[in-house]
Amino acid sequence: MNVPFQKELENASSPINTATGIPNWFYISEDALEAEKKKLFSENWAGLGFAKDVPEPGDVKPVSFLGDPYAIVHGKDGVIRVFHNACRHRGVRLVREAGKTTGLLRCPYHAWCYSTEGKLKQTPHIGGPGIHEHKDIDKSKLGLIEVRSHVFRDVVFINLSGDAKPFEEMFASVIERWKEFNQPLHHGGEGSSFKLEVKTNWKLAMENFCEAYHLPFVHPGLNEVSKLEDHENILSKDTWSGQLTKAFRMFTDDDGRTFDSFKDLSSRWDSEAEYIAFYPNVQLGVHKDHAFALIIEPQTAGQALEHVEIYYSSTEMVNEDWKPMRDSLADFWKSVFIEDVSIVEAMQMGRHASGFDGGHFSPVMDEATHHFHGWVASQHLNLK
Repeated sequence: MNVPFQKELENASSPINTATGIPNWFYISEDALEAEKKKLFSENWAGLGFAKDVPEPGDVKPVSFLGDPYAIVHGKDGVIRVFHNACRHRGVRLVREAGKTTGLLRCPYHAWCYSTEGKLKQTPHIGGPGIHEHKDIDKSKLGLIEVRSHVFRDVVFINLSGDAKPFEEMFASVIERWKEFNQPLHHGGEGSSFKLEVKTNWKLAMENFCEAYHLPFVHPGLNEVSKLEDHENILSKDTWSGQLTKAFRMFTDDDGRTFDSFKDLSSRWDSEAEYIAFYPNVQLGVHKDHAFALIIEPQTAGQALEHVEIYYSSTEMVNEDWKPMRDSLADFWKSVFIEDVSIVEAMQMGRHASGFDGGHFSPVMDEATHHFHGWVASQHLNLK
């Protein structure tokens, strides 16, 4: 086994009271990011985009992820699929902008056309002028190359290698944990969507969202409402971790209005909310009155883009009458995420300190972060 820093990676998987974190190289090296593309992102279920961007059959959206072009397509059959965004003829990018197709996906170069289910339907003049078939071109074998995908809580997950366990199996424990929230999600519109460019390695952004230890120091306003002592770590056996708060309060405007709650929730959600990191790059939050989804998109070893979307329980909550209140909630969450930016960027700077040994964990407060380090290390070491 020829894995860089193998001993240090093995130590990251040690018990929390003796472990040290993943070494600097995995946070500052472009070679490390290339290795993670193959191991962590290709062989697992990674967050690519959001189903709300293709809400109706015929809707399409191009997405770039880890340097590759993809197309999210809502098929006329009602199924959302992901394809490599390249015509099978000469590799021209097929979907150039988000929109709707009423018929076929047409390549702008030689007009090869595909159905929204990815089937090659038309090959104009392929056998010569006016001859649209050729015996050596089997259209049934030249459909768009589909990427294995799954939609959960509006996030479009992809498994590039095609051989990960089924999503429902890999995340069975959290699906069961959140089964009460298996209800339609209604996106809050343009004001409920924002992006943050962060000068940090994607893993540091994920690690930050795993824990509440930093609340009193980085989020003093939030800590007044949901204090450090109100939080608990949540751990799975393998693919996720996070935190819960026992001090949830419904968002209220100046007139005392609150958003509609999701239906038929058990009483524990009157005072609890949960935030879970789905490895490698997604965090989801559930509350009685709203939910959010976050995808962390690695761009370079030291740069990441955070995509945040906020959702509600009913179509009424996304009407124009509720827009000011939705905007206020979005401003609140954006301010919280922005408060984290300088800290995770400072961690990235610290990762250039040659004497830093990967860090040490609080056996009480850092359980979820240590869990993520162990998972990353196991992927590099093939200990899945």
